[in-house]
Amino acid sequence: MTIASEAQVARKSSLLPMTIIGVLFFIFGFVTWLNGSLIPFLKVICELNEFQALFVTFAFYIAYTVMALPMSSILRRTGYRNGMAVGLGIMVVGSLSFIPAAYSANFLLFLGALFILGTGLTILQTASNPYVVHIGPKESAAMRISIMGIINKGAGVIVPIMFTALVLSGLDNFDAAHLAALNEVERAAQISDLSARLVMPYVYMAIALVILIGLVKFSGLPEIEFEESASADGEKGSIMQFPQVILGALALFAYVGIEVIAGDTIGLYGQSIGVSNFASLTSYTMVFMVLGYSLGVICIPRFISQEKALTLSAIAGSLCVLGAVFASTQDTSVAALLWGWAGIPLIPNSVVFVAMMGMAHALVWPSIWPLALSGLGKFTAQGSALLIMGISGGAILPLLFGKLGHLAGATQFGYWIGLPCYLFILFYALKGHKMRHW
Repeated sequence: MTIASEAQVARKSSLLPMTIIGVLFFIFGFVTWLNGSLIPFLKVICELNEFQALFVTFAFYIAYTVMALPMSSILRRTGYRNGMAVGLGIMVVGSLSFIPAAYSANFLLFLGALFILGTGLTILQTASNPYVVHIGPKESAAMRISIMGIINKGAGVIVPIMFTALVLSGLDNFDAAHLAALNEVERAAQISDLSARLVMPYVYMAIALVILIGLVKFSGLPEIEFEESASADGEKGSIMQFPQVILGALALFAYVGIEVIAGDTIGLYGQSIGVSNFASLTSYTMVFMVLGYSLGVICIPRFISQEKALTLSAIAGSLCVLGAVFASTQDTSVAALLWGWAGIPLIPNSVVFVAMMGMAHALVWPSIWPLALSGLGKFTAQGSALLIMGISGGAILPLLFGKLGHLAGATQFGYWIGLPCYLFILFYALKGHKMRHW
């Protein structure tokens, strides 16, 4: 068999796994980026302040820290394919848990349902990301993860629009001021109606997840044995002896924190400064992320290396933070320049820079994974679990964002939290990923 024909066979053999994993990444995006629309919604119906509302992201993302190592143990017992099915099953339970939460309008029940969803996603992420890294050549791993990112963030573009259409249709006055003006009986009836509107989206999600379980179980998705190969540095006996993966987990902590801030707080920020279409603002961030991932597919590794992409992302993200903090909250000239010709609703300059963070950091996730997993061999599953634990940045950093904004009396001030995040990612791009000894 010629080298060319061998390459064709390899591409065909990876097509089905990549397709199935692509569907899973769409689900990741659908579930994850629903939070951006859910936060201002729950803020109203549960009568929360901004700091309390951001416990939505905390409950969802803290599951990655609490459950990552237990989920990696499940993967060792079940294998990666069956583990994905288990994760989808847990997500079905989480989706259905929204029904009692919605009918009771109980914030703690909402947080519990979100934690269960996050737990299911933990096992899916722990299995699927190294799967994508190892399904083809290491040099193009960031390109493959970028493709998954386009699918993931494509779901993030769709979700806020669907949420607005399904849940907020026919509502003329969806804000705390309107509810406060009602008497107690009318307010209770309005909140009950708002809460009940959440039921059907999560029922649809549960049905879709059940169908996906069948797809994963019966599609012939091949098993990849990550545990069999020895590590590049065979004498190492613990995952903690690999600086590239420990620092990679910290870089992912910083990245996911600022990614969630850019995607999930933009609606809250828009609401605070009077942007009329605040419920759909997450879509703006997701569109920019899709553009960033598209650049990754085109440019990596053909024009730039994974390391260079990570460096450029960190620099661009830092500039966007400065724009978000210092730009106008009224003037829309940047949006007019970028998409005014398309008829898309304009948003203030400061909000544009928040959305543009999506493009700036789009390539961080796909670049860090192959760099951090390089040379782990038999420690790959543990390394993947550690990297997944880094997703807890999405739980903790948005709370710090909310606290900063609350103390300063302006949501805009909270975006300062992004600067140290991007600077640490810059350190990992320049030096951290190269370290093989402490």
